[in-house]
Amino acid sequence: MLLTAYFVLVGLLALWAVLEFSVCHSKPPATSSSSGNPAFRSFQYAFYRAYFPALAADWLQGPYLYKLYHHYHFLEGQIAIIYVCGFGASVLSGLVSAPLTGRLGRRKSCILFCFLLAGCYLCKLSQDYFVLLTGRVLGGFSSSLLFSSFEAWYGHEHAEHHDFPAEWLPHTFSQAATWNGAIAVIAGVTANACAEWLGLGPASPSVLAVPLLVLSIALVVREWDENHGQSAGFTRTCGDGLRCLLRDRRVLLLGAIQALFESVVYIFIFLWTPVLDPHNTPLGIAFSSFMAANAAGSSLYRLGTSKKYHLQPMHVLCLSVLMVFFSLFMLTFSTGPGQERPTESFLAFLLIELACGLYFPAMGFLRRRLIPEKEQTGVLNWFRVPLNLLAGLGLLVLHDTDHQTGTRNMFSLCAFTMLLALLSVVSLFSLVRNDPELRLPSSETEASGPEI
Repeated sequence: MLLTAYFVLVGLLALWAVLEFSVCHSKPPATSSSSGNPAFRSFQYAFYRAYFPALAADWLQGPYLYKLYHHYHFLEGQIAIIYVCGFGASVLSGLVSAPLTGRLGRRKSCILFCFLLAGCYLCKLSQDYFVLLTGRVLGGFSSSLLFSSFEAWYGHEHAEHHDFPAEWLPHTFSQAATWNGAIAVIAGVTANACAEWLGLGPASPSVLAVPLLVLSIALVVREWDENHGQSAGFTRTCGDGLRCLLRDRRVLLLGAIQALFESVVYIFIFLWTPVLDPHNTPLGIAFSSFMAANAAGSSLYRLGTSKKYHLQPMHVLCLSVLMVFFSLFMLTFSTGPGQERPTESFLAFLLIELACGLYFPAMGFLRRRLIPEKEQTGVLNWFRVPLNLLAGLGLLVLHDTDHQTGTRNMFSLCAFTMLLALLSVVSLFSLVRNDPELRLPSSETEASGPEI
C-alpha cells in the first residue's frame, strides 16, 4: 500500500491537470474585464491572503484526526462518541452562525473562527478524553463559520464598499475553489511529512496549523474593514424553512437526498483511517489522493456541463449517487473479516471522493434553483438535522466488539442508505425532468472546492 498510495496520488494530480486544461479550453471567450482592473485584483488578493491560511489550517487536521485518538489508546466506540459530539456541535453552529455573523460582524466572525479552531487544535495536545471531546466540539462550532464568514465578508465588500460588478463575484469564488483543492492536497502531504517522515507523531499537523491561524488573524485585523449583515430571527428563519419544505415536494426530496448522501460521507470520514492504517498506508498521502480525486470530480462536472457536452446537474447527481453505491458495495466485500483487500478499499474510497466532486456542485445548483433565496438558510438548517442524526446513529449503533464485523456492517448499511438516496433521486427526476428552470445554461458553471 505504501507505493500504491504515492503512485495513485501522482496519477490523480495528472488527471486533475488534464481536466482543468480541458475545462479552460471548453469555456467561451471571457468578456469580463475583472482581470485587467488593478483595484479589483488588489482587493481579491487581500481576501486570498487571509482566507487561504485559514483553509490550510482547516485541512491540516483531516489526515490524522482518527489516528491521533487511536494513538492515545482510545477504543473505537469512544472515538465514535467524539465524532458524534462534533456532528452535534456542527448542527447547533449551523443554526446560530448566520444570526451571529450578522450581529457580531463578519470580520469579527472570521477572527472567532480562527480562535475556535486554534482552541480545537490545542486541545488535541492533551490525552484527557473530556479535553479532546471539548476540542471536537470547538471544531464543530468553527466549521460553519469558515465559509459563511469569510465569503460573506467578501461578497459584502465586493458589492457595497467597492461597487464592483456582480458578474465579477463568481470569478473570485471559482478561483478560490480551485486553490482550495490545491491547498487540501498540499495539506495532506505536509501532514504526512510532519507525522511520518519526520516522526513527529499524529498531533504535529495540529500544532503546525496554529501559526497559520495566527497569520490569518493578523491579516484580517490589519487589512479588512468590518461589515455587518441583516439577519432574520432564529424562530422566523426556521419557521419559513419548514413551511418551504412542507409545501414543495421537490425541496423535501432534495433534503432527503442531501441527508442520505452526506450522512454516508460523514461515516466514510470516520472509517477510512481504521480500514487503511493497519496496512502501512501513509495517511497524509492517502488524504491528498482523496482531495485530488475530489478536485478531479469537480473539474469533470464543469467539463461535463460545459457547452461541449451539455450534461445537466440532475444527470450528474444521479451518476454520483450510483458511483457511491457501487463503491460501498465493493467495500462490503473488501473489508470482510479475514478477507481484507486494502487496495480495493482504497480504490473504492477514491471513487467516493470522485463522486463527491460531482455531487456537491450539482446539489448546489439544484438547491439554488429549487429553494427561494430568502428561505435557504432555514431550509438548510432543517436539512442538517437528519443528516447529522443519521451519521451519529450510524456510528454509535453499529459498533460491536468485533471491529471488522462492525466495519463491514456499517458499509452494508451505508450501501442501503445510498440505495434510498438513489430512489429519492429518481423520484425527484420524475418531478422536474420537464422543468426548464433546472436546466443549466451552456455558459453557466459551478465552482466547488473539495469536500471530504
